[in-house]
Amino acid sequence: MVVGTASNAGKSLLCAAFCRLLKQKGYNVTPFKGQNMALNSYVVENNLNGSGEIGYAQAVQAWAAQVKPTVAMNPILLKPQGDMTSQVIHLGKPVGITKAANYYRNYFDSGWQCIQASLAKLAADFEVVVCEGAGSPAEVNLRHRDLTNMRVALHLKAQTILVVNIDLGGAFAHVVGTLQLLPPEERALIKGIIINKFRGQRSLLDSGVEWLEKYTGISVLGVIPYLDIAFPAEDSASLFERRSRLNPAELQIVVIRLPRISNFTDFDPLLAEPSIDLKYILPGQSLGQPDAVILPGSKTTIADLEVLRSTGMIDQLRQFVNNGGVIMGICGGLQMLGKSIVDPECLEGDLNSAIGLNLLPIETVITPIKTAQQRSTTTNLAPPNLPITGYEIHQGKSNFSPLENEQVMPWFADPNLGFVTSDRQVWATYLHGIFDNGKWRRSWLNLLREKKNLPPLTIEVPDYNEQRDQLLDDLAKAIAEHVDLGRLGF
Repeated sequence: MVVGTASNAGKSLLCAAFCRLLKQKGYNVTPFKGQNMALNSYVVENNLNGSGEIGYAQAVQAWAAQVKPTVAMNPILLKPQGDMTSQVIHLGKPVGITKAANYYRNYFDSGWQCIQASLAKLAADFEVVVCEGAGSPAEVNLRHRDLTNMRVALHLKAQTILVVNIDLGGAFAHVVGTLQLLPPEERALIKGIIINKFRGQRSLLDSGVEWLEKYTGISVLGVIPYLDIAFPAEDSASLFERRSRLNPAELQIVVIRLPRISNFTDFDPLLAEPSIDLKYILPGQSLGQPDAVILPGSKTTIADLEVLRSTGMIDQLRQFVNNGGVIMGICGGLQMLGKSIVDPECLEGDLNSAIGLNLLPIETVITPIKTAQQRSTTTNLAPPNLPITGYEIHQGKSNFSPLENEQVMPWFADPNLGFVTSDRQVWATYLHGIFDNGKWRRSWLNLLREKKNLPPLTIEVPDYNEQRDQLLDDLAKAIAEHVDLGRLGF
């Protein structure tokens, strides 16, 4: 098990690396995170009750282990939707909405049952389970309700690694303080310490490592330098840590960082495009003069739409399109591009309706039934007949009125999955993972390049899953150079 002294210690990245390293050593390995709070999710198909959602980080860890993601790998997913409220997902399916103050009373026991059942299934199917904690295991006010740190480690009697982010400063105090606050039976499970995100000359840290090992009696398994690897992020705050591209980019694409932005892993393939400068901006900031703007998914679409309105961003976006700009909406972004959104049961929050950007003849109703499914289809245009894969996660139904605007057409063979204007300025889709499709991604980028008289890029490129697999190999290799799993018996 991997736990951290705090959030952003690097647990998700390390678990992915360990999954790939153990797979390379010949182990049948799986990831596991008992409870995850994240707005990045992924749809798995192999659920007994049909498709279901898990945290996207656990899907990446499953791909690192070279196994299919399942709901057992992340039995509890909490999706925040504002005002200290979250949607609760057990074994891939929504089971309710709760305030933080009521979570322990309403969902702790059933959640722990889901965790135990999932661990039992994984233990029957795999040799090694790589478990990830959440936040810190030493939050004394939350220990009684902590479902994903040392309660899991104790249940499994797991060898546990404590990770600290030294880049934040105070690393030795963080480690010692965490260990001091753990009860003896939990502290006894900590078999190693990893110092992560180290910058500077390694020899200058040696005396500190020696002191830490002597003081705690626990081995430091490794010191990992600050790695410039674009690993999918769980927390939208980390979007502002993205490093600027060193080489001049030929195209700039702006993503509006909505207050409840979700599934921003959709844009990792664009980060991997060397000709693209991908920039996140807050509502109210100036758009500048990008080549395209993307409205991403949102967990609270109406509330985020009202933020766009109150900050003047809607006016900027409309002016951008009027001036010939290209805009794309994905999931919640699709809904925002329409005429209106109504939420009669206030499922996403206190607001029950909002006027959209009115760039597409679409009206959306938020419904109790959540769509979460993998999809395969083909494009109708730009270019036609390309196979496309992705996944839907949305709580709403959009009604398209083509007779109101003959200049809008279905983007895909399934007319409910997306729409495009005939001038190719406004694009909208319910498909997450659209940019993972390499040929389509390059074809779309070539439309932007044509507007700037730039030569086209080749569309004969692999889908992003192949690039991601190489990234996981590179990550595993980098971690193996600095961490000795052999000291834990692997």
